[in-house]
Amino acid sequence: MKRTHLLAGVCLGLLAAFGLDANAIAQEAPGEGVTVKLARPTWDTGWFQTEIYAEALRELGYDIEGPVTLDNPPFYEAVSTGDVHLWVDGWFPLHNTYERFFEGRAERVGYLAKGGALQGYLVDKKTADEHGITSIEDFKKDEIKELFDVNGDGKADMVACPPGWGCEEVIDHHMDAYELRDHINLITAGYSASMADALARYQQGEPIFFYTWTPNWTVGVLELGEDVVWLTVDHADLPEDQKDLEDATTLEGVVGCVADPCNMGWPANDIRAVANTAFLDENPAVRALLEEIEIPIQAIFAQNARMNDGEDSEEDLQRHAKEWIEENQEAFDGWLEAARNAQ
Repeated sequence: MKRTHLLAGVCLGLLAAFGLDANAIAQEAPGEGVTVKLARPTWDTGWFQTEIYAEALRELGYDIEGPVTLDNPPFYEAVSTGDVHLWVDGWFPLHNTYERFFEGRAERVGYLAKGGALQGYLVDKKTADEHGITSIEDFKKDEIKELFDVNGDGKADMVACPPGWGCEEVIDHHMDAYELRDHINLITAGYSASMADALARYQQGEPIFFYTWTPNWTVGVLELGEDVVWLTVDHADLPEDQKDLEDATTLEGVVGCVADPCNMGWPANDIRAVANTAFLDENPAVRALLEEIEIPIQAIFAQNARMNDGEDSEEDLQRHAKEWIEENQEAFDGWLEAARNAQ
């Protein structure tokens, strides 16, 4: 890193020798000569916002390496060592379980979405209304399990989380805490493919049962309160690293919940950037940028729906980000100004 800064300094010195304002150039492109090693999560609903951040970093003169796609454990280990510098998809408190990787080596920065990320269990509204399904406890009833038993094993099939995702640990905890192991079969294959199968069953008039989060294309295609409803839990029970948040699982005014207030069993999450501390200390413009950026949940919903409709290539992703930036140019320029002023 020191060598790249030295080279950048030499270049600026040459520019000054030719009568150019080196200070102005340095402020305009504070990332000149510096590479950001960017990561993104295995859930593709986070890729759109990653590309918006990448575009902002490029505007500041940074070179982008990646983004490399990582599960939670390898990302948090890599960011703590500096093997990657950041991602913008930290979910807290869901990712509190990786706290051991912070300790002066990595940190949360800014809020992409504050308190706007909900999680929980849903079923299609038609089946919920016809059979009085309101709680995850209802899946202990044989007649309810039978409705959602796709593979004929006597258990209700629920689309859950693939191994390595933060939600996997909480769902596993819930299965034991609510004594549901003998009643629910967790589908832990690729999430998007599993949800596509569930959507196809729903379109054929069959019941569906799944875990999801917001922002996510699932609740863009399946409208909350019209197509699907959130279920409740009888009482909050979270893993040890989230025990102090059990009072925060009951929320008021949740659109599409079967009850109000709604005990979803999960606290609302903040989506935050997580970055290597040493890298941030050497690059105050990056820290300032991460502190400034905020992307509306509805914008992420809309882009995720476009991905689900087939616009899911890397080229589509980059185009979606650039289109959103053009539509929100004033806010984008404000983020860049704050970053440039941090030098």
